[in-house]
Amino acid sequence: GKPEHNETLCIACGACAIACPPNAITMELSQDQEYMTWDISYGRCIFCGRCQEVCPLFAIKLTTDFELAVMSKDDLRESCAYEVAHCERCGKPYAVAKEVDYARRILAREGGLAAADIEKLDLCLDCRRADDAVAFQKQSCEGGRA
Repeated sequence: GKPEHNETLCIACGACAIACPPNAITMELSQDQEYMTWDISYGRCIFCGRCQEVCPLFAIKLTTDFELAVMSKDDLRESCAYEVAHCERCGKPYAVAKEVDYARRILAREGGLAAADIEKLDLCLDCRRADDAVAFQKQSCEGGRA
């Protein structure tokens, strides 16, 4: 039946959009790069259930509804927008804020070395790579002196 999306549970990771064979589920960054829009077109959906299978937080569940007759195609769409996180250093958008928060909670719960990486969550991939390159270069220089 029809997939039902729980916007509260969803972290907008995009797994459902990637797994959707007919591309009924899409995710698109707004022009101002402030929001990621999750969208499903039930007119394209083949009710395969792959979106439910891959959702890490069970934010999509298949219902028993399969008769979706409507008067307007617009009634076959569901959308919601999620705020995008911006890199603390360069300001570039890099992930959905709810997804970053979820990763932060997981790392904090794991503790140890994982918790040491929490501050890196506020940086985009390019800034993380730059930090890693500097750390590697520093480590290489210190290792050469020993």
